[in-house]
Amino acid sequence: MSIFSTKLGIDLGTANTLVFVPGKGIVLNEPSVVAVAREGNSILAVGVEAKDMIGKTPDGITAYRPMKDGVIADYRVTEAMLKYYIKKALGPWNIWKPDVMISVPAGVTSTERRAVIEAAIRAGARSAYVVKEPILAAIGAGVPIHQAKGYMIVDIGGGTTDVAVISLGGIVASTSVKCAGNKLDQAIADYVKKTFNLAIGERVAEELKIAIGSAVPLETELEIAIKGRDLLTGLPRTSTMATNEIVKALDAELRTMIRAMKDVLEQTPPELAADIIDHGIIMTGGSSQLRNFPELVLKRTGVKATLADEALFCVAKGTGVALEHLDTYKRSVIAKR
Repeated sequence: MSIFSTKLGIDLGTANTLVFVPGKGIVLNEPSVVAVAREGNSILAVGVEAKDMIGKTPDGITAYRPMKDGVIADYRVTEAMLKYYIKKALGPWNIWKPDVMISVPAGVTSTERRAVIEAAIRAGARSAYVVKEPILAAIGAGVPIHQAKGYMIVDIGGGTTDVAVISLGGIVASTSVKCAGNKLDQAIADYVKKTFNLAIGERVAEELKIAIGSAVPLETELEIAIKGRDLLTGLPRTSTMATNEIVKALDAELRTMIRAMKDVLEQTPPELAADIIDHGIIMTGGSSQLRNFPELVLKRTGVKATLADEALFCVAKGTGVALEHLDTYKRSVIAKR
């Protein structure tokens, strides 16, 4: 690698964007949020600063996520966001255009894939490669994807749950459902509204999920105080919530994710199914860190599941490894420009 070519791996997620620089590791991990001023449509803040504004902005400003369900929903804003992240990752004195590798969901269409490449080039990349998320997640989790063995990866992020069986460096069977972390937060907010007559925002719902959430009921429950607006009086009120209520709130969404895993297992050739029973299911992505999720997967599918090390960073780490060894992984890499 010459000194003149900089390489960046970008895990462009619905909830968070991570940037990986080979040799340095993950240099940036920020929310995929942009704050836009209505007047003149100018971009005010990106990332952490913008996320702090969610649900708190005055009329003239909107804070929103340009990526919906893992796909670009707002092209111009995504481009601005990429530009900001590329610049921030490379530092102010960099003049070389980087080669960028970006992750896309397994179910992405060719139009959506092109949109990602276009956005990266316009944001200042010299060339852009896109690779399907489950492949990058597998590489980042240390799975030897080139072997003639089947591995099952479940990557659960903010917007999508990607399930794939990988063998010989390619995807044999896969599915992508638009049900992941954000839907879990929404389910908690809806449950709190229905059960406690309390309105809470998505950030509070996410905090509840992380603090006391679980995929299966617990014998000794965790408890937390929830603060929100009483729907009857309209005044602020505090209530207490325990783990097993969150389990109840998340039930339907988790069923959808497990259904996706079962669908892929049903499409898997028998030879590879035997491998999957041996190796188990590998879980990656931020939302796979929900307490006891692997236990629920085992209970519903009969296949043991393990949470990958640094699950949140697997895709980003995978982009880094694939960038450094492009020749090895070129079969798995799609379009470039």
